Amino acid sequence: MTLLRVRRPGPLALVEDLGRPGYAAIGVGRSGAADRGALRLANRAVGNPEDAAGLEVLLGGLELEVVGGSVTLCVTGAPAPVRVGGRDMGPSYVATARAGDVVRLGVPAVGLRSYVAVRGGIDVPAVLGSRSRDVLSGIGPAPLDVGDELPVGVATGVLPAVDLLPSLHLPEVVELRLVRGPRDGWLDDADRLTAGSWTVSSESDRVGMRLLGGALAHRDPGRQLPSEGVWRGAVQVPPGGEPVVFLADHPVTGGYPVAGVVVDADVDRAAQARPGQVVRFRWVRP
Repeated sequence: MTLLRVRRPGPLALVEDLGRPGYAAIGVGRSGAADRGALRLANRAVGNPEDAAGLEVLLGGLELEVVGGSVTLCVTGAPAPVRVGGRDMGPSYVATARAGDVVRLGVPAVGLRSYVAVRGGIDVPAVLGSRSRDVLSGIGPAPLDVGDELPVGVATGVLPAVDLLPSLHLPEVVELRLVRGPRDGWLDDADRLTAGSWTVSSESDRVGMRLLGGALAHRDPGRQLPSEGVWRGAVQVPPGGEPVVFLADHPVTGGYPVAGVVVDADVDRAAQARPGQVVRFRWVRP
């Protein structure tokens, strides 16, 4: 059996796949990779099903030792410098690592989260049909720690010939398309969301991207909204007035008004915005 032994986890490294849909009725969110497109791309490059489990790495720093055999791997998302057995992977971000090799991810120049896919997938036990870690509920494999050993699954299908993969393009100002409502009327002026810019807070995480840039006033501060379902990309405005964009590990219900919802295709980009980065919203029709 081939294993990946964790020598250093970096700031945070998690096992993630595309999540566990269908359990919201019992209070369990979907979770899964924060940047779903990046994980899908990495899996396709090594011949895995798109929903195979890989590693989500926050701001690099991960070191893995290959034990017991060789692996084919791919790194996507935030473009971290990658070395395998002391060798640079090069621009393709696809490489073979042999037994004894150490795979090292440096700090990416842009973006927040890199994704490591290995041919065969990370074969840890599934919880409710998924190998994803949900940091809000605590469901799924624990965050990686020194000495952890991750089994690599059996590869199936054809390994594609990949010469080059697209890299993450994240401008200094991240623009997110926003669909209005459903509770924009609970605010004095929901258009303030799109009138200026916001700064990503250092308190952001996989649950939500917290934004700084001035408070949005509730029209009736004493009015209570019954809890209702929320979803990835929802922009919720708590009583303090600074919006939160829900990400992969958001709660399944919320009691604060949702003024808008980020277009699903843009939520992956939101998950790559770093603390201190500037975000702008733009209204679009659903």
